[in-house]
Amino acid sequence: MTGPQLKPRPRTGAAQHLFPLAEQLLGGSLPLRLRAWDGSTAGPDGAPVVVLRSRRALRRLVRRPGELGLAQAYITGEIDFEGDLTDGLRAVWGAVRERGLRPPRLTLGDRARALATALRLGAVGPRLPAPESEARLTGARHSKARDRAAISHHYDLSNDFYALLLDATMAYSCGYWTSDEPGYGPSDAQRDKLELICRKLGLREGARLLDIGCGWGSLTLYAAERYRTRVTAVTLSREQAAYVSARVEERGLGALVEVRHRDYRDLTGGGYDAVSAVEMGEHVGDAEYPAFTAALHRVLGPGGRALVQQMSRGTTAPGGGAFIESYIAPDMHMRPLGATVSLLEGAGLEVRAVESMREHYTRTVRDWHRTLEERWPEFVALVGEETARVWRLYLVGGALAFEERRMGVDQILAVRPTAAGVSGMPATQRDWYARDARAREARRRDGVR
Repeated sequence: MTGPQLKPRPRTGAAQHLFPLAEQLLGGSLPLRLRAWDGSTAGPDGAPVVVLRSRRALRRLVRRPGELGLAQAYITGEIDFEGDLTDGLRAVWGAVRERGLRPPRLTLGDRARALATALRLGAVGPRLPAPESEARLTGARHSKARDRAAISHHYDLSNDFYALLLDATMAYSCGYWTSDEPGYGPSDAQRDKLELICRKLGLREGARLLDIGCGWGSLTLYAAERYRTRVTAVTLSREQAAYVSARVEERGLGALVEVRHRDYRDLTGGGYDAVSAVEMGEHVGDAEYPAFTAALHRVLGPGGRALVQQMSRGTTAPGGGAFIESYIAPDMHMRPLGATVSLLEGAGLEVRAVESMREHYTRTVRDWHRTLEERWPEFVALVGEETARVWRLYLVGGALAFEERRMGVDQILAVRPTAAGVSGMPATQRDWYARDARAREARRRDGVR
């Protein structure tokens, strides 16, 4: 006769130690499940699964608790998500918003227990180097040299990379989705955005447009081809300047377009009929923005119009947060919409229209992310797995930020009135939104790209 059978003691692995510690440090229950490097799991069933592939992830978080440590561990592959990264990040942001997760004040005993757990799991050790893809800028913030380096970090990744990510227009900014018809896609949304900008600016044959931060030339080329406008295109990115110059020559637009590789602060001359800054103002900096709006006023002739399409954010993380500032757009600054409007008015411009495009950006960024996932091996072959993971995190997080109204984007139209106060603006905005499917088809037939 055998004695009573003893039940095996439940296995206690790294996840069982870490999960309650994480909830304690974050001040509430987590809507995630954790799988550690030893195969142990903890957390609610059915929740998105966070995978700790290595103790190195813990070492990063001990040294850099918060967003930057988590981002570094994800970029290096030391932390991963099973399933949809969007679902995982949405769950985390939802918990922060709805449950008010905030790190509590820790007692000395709390800190001692946390340190003991970290020691037991091998999380304490020398500081790990930052991933190679992290920006490393030097010099005074928003000096001309540092601004060139900041722009180069993001936009000079390679023209081939952006050609793979973006649609045929090479527009790296929020699209304007005017149709749900089958076959209407990202290129159509970008062309409709470019058309809207041209209409708001009142472009016409022979008019002069200054396109500050021209990117890969989507607006420059569209305005020159479609409206026969004379365009001066300005960019700090050497790669972009070379790309736009090649497209201008290829399309025979040399008589209409001049490409300048320079800082907007070095521009001379004026008398432009229109000036555009499409998602460029975020790179100007907070202290420098009044001088930027003054420059917009200066280059315009009386009655000239300025269109600023710009992302906005509240006083929390105006640079986008530790990850964005370190890996995507160093020194970027976003302000609330009202603050930007006030600065434009303070420069002597009259703001005539503001249009929110936040939901349009959610859709735009999701399309970029879909392209990234569908062509993942090509992106990895082009820029390496680490940089590809940076962009995955950036695009997923960006789409959620617009979806959940943590970020916005707006088109702001302003005019420099004449000395007598004449704006020259139309009485209504009706013509801006005269969307005609046949006109869109005509643009396609004309080969306007």
